[in-house]
Amino acid sequence: MLRAADTTPIAGRNSPPAWLVVALACAGQFLVVLDISVVNVALPSMRADLGLSAPGLQWVVNAYAIAFAGFMLLGGRAGDLYGRKRMFLAGLGLFTLASLGGGLAQEEWQLLLARAVQGLGAAVLAPATLTIVTSAVPEGPARARAIATWTAVGAGGGAAGGLVGGVLVEALSWRWVLLINVPVGAVVLLGSLRWLVESRAGDGRRLDLPGALLVTGGLASLAYGISQTEAAGWTASATLIPLLAGLALIGLFLVVEARTTAPLMPLGLLRVRSVAAANVAMFLSGSAMFGMWFFMTLYAQNVRGYSPLEAGLALVPSSLAVILASKLAPRFMPVIGARGLAVLGTLVGAAGFGWQSTLTTDGSYLTAIMLPGILMMLGAGLAITPLASLATSGAAPGEAGLVSGLVNTSRTMGGSLGLAVMSTIAAARSAGSVAPQALTEGYALAFRVSAGVLVAGAVLMMVWLPGEKNRALNPRTESAH
Repeated sequence: MLRAADTTPIAGRNSPPAWLVVALACAGQFLVVLDISVVNVALPSMRADLGLSAPGLQWVVNAYAIAFAGFMLLGGRAGDLYGRKRMFLAGLGLFTLASLGGGLAQEEWQLLLARAVQGLGAAVLAPATLTIVTSAVPEGPARARAIATWTAVGAGGGAAGGLVGGVLVEALSWRWVLLINVPVGAVVLLGSLRWLVESRAGDGRRLDLPGALLVTGGLASLAYGISQTEAAGWTASATLIPLLAGLALIGLFLVVEARTTAPLMPLGLLRVRSVAAANVAMFLSGSAMFGMWFFMTLYAQNVRGYSPLEAGLALVPSSLAVILASKLAPRFMPVIGARGLAVLGTLVGAAGFGWQSTLTTDGSYLTAIMLPGILMMLGAGLAITPLASLATSGAAPGEAGLVSGLVNTSRTMGGSLGLAVMSTIAAARSAGSVAPQALTEGYALAFRVSAGVLVAGAVLMMVWLPGEKNRALNPRTESAH
């Protein structure tokens, strides 16, 4: 996420075993990533129980994602200044309390507020997890294995979300996709209080709280405005006011970032071609791919009549595909290059989305869910690693952690806005009908538009991303244009 170096342990007692520290940090990371996807299979049950509106349904996902993306860089800075253990504990505590509130929610607004606070807690917690891992394990093969474990746990958390959510909803209720975090979070909190050792960078930087508030508020306003277009249209004040407010807040954010001494997003980095191109590519990829789990889950349950557990099981092959592709990507990069692999992965994903857009109300599981889902997630797994590699290779060594954070933030922000756009497109096509045929046509259009976005992203990558020779010659002085 953010910093993987420049840590200064604060001595106080004998250091705990490294494996225990890694296990605690990975447990925190698992919870954070799990909660991005675990609610998807519970959405129909949430809607039936709380009477969620169609926009409310997408905001169960987006409230978490926007708060997470908007405050993630701030969370990393806070860990550098005030201590990674302290921020790990604060973020996990907030995340656990918000999970309790969401699980006990009786109204739509209570659930959405809890999800937003969960995202804030995750944004404070997540950046500290990698730094805790790297500070606990000496540099070398042992650290590489620890980081690989952290990465696998993160991928596993996202992949396990559908299955875990399905089991909990089927065996208990939708509330347990949130309540399960409470006992797990409490155990990790107690273990972290006892065994984690404090560390901080001690570089004297300050927090850019205004920047974090502006970018998060801007993204939330834009997403809300987009969600209003289906009911009110593009020219209604209910749509235009939040859209204009969101654009104004984003513009003000850029002004603040240009003038502050410790910005969340140093604009100078975007003059580096590889950084700018990789972040735009990640934003586009996230905007198209983030909605896959959302729409696939709704299709499986609302159209095909799957139970929550069956829906979770149906998406297991897709989950395994993204893990497999993520593991294979580093092996393919030396053969076809980072840019070539990013383009290939994006086109594979586009093919999967195109196939998925042909779904019907009575399609077979093999051709309507499993195979296109595998293609979509194979593409996602193949593209993410080379894009992150290109972005960080264009930055100075001291900026690598920050650029990694920017890439993660771009992907999550793109996903949040993309979900708002795709949900609006699907709702407009279905015209408010809950009939299986109307819902299927809406979901199919969302997948079709996503495929188009990915094709456009692949073209942008071929034109804008630097090739291996260009980066080798001059990685730091490339123009962004």
